[in-house]
Amino acid sequence: MIRPVLRLFAYIALAMAIIAAVLDAARSVGASHLVTTPLQESWQSLSASSLGVVEAYFKARLYPVLWDPLMLWILATPTFVVFAILALLLYSLGYRRENRAGRFAAR
Repeated sequence: MIRPVLRLFAYIALAMAIIAAVLDAARSVGASHLVTTPLQESWQSLSASSLGVVEAYFKARLYPVLWDPLMLWILATPTFVVFAILALLLYSLGYRRENRAGRFAAR
C-alpha cells in the first residue's frame, strides 16, 4: 500500500522539477546566460512564513547544528535539482522489482 503512494509523490516531485527547469530555462533564454533559482528563493516566493516555521522547527526541536551546514546548502541548490533528486529517491523506495524468471519463463 505504501509503494503506490511513494511513486505518486515521486511523480509529483518530478513534475515540480520539470516545471522549475522550464522556468529556469525561460529565464535563461531571456537573460542570455544561465539562470538557476535556488530553492530558498522559490520557497520564499510561494510562502515565506512557512520557511520561517520550518527554520524555527529545525532549530527548536531537531538538531540546530543541521540547519547551518545541511539545510542552508540544500536551500542554495537549484530548485529543479532538489526536486529531481527527491523524485529519484521516492521512486527508488517505491519501486517493485519484477520476477527474475521473466514473463514467459517456466516457473
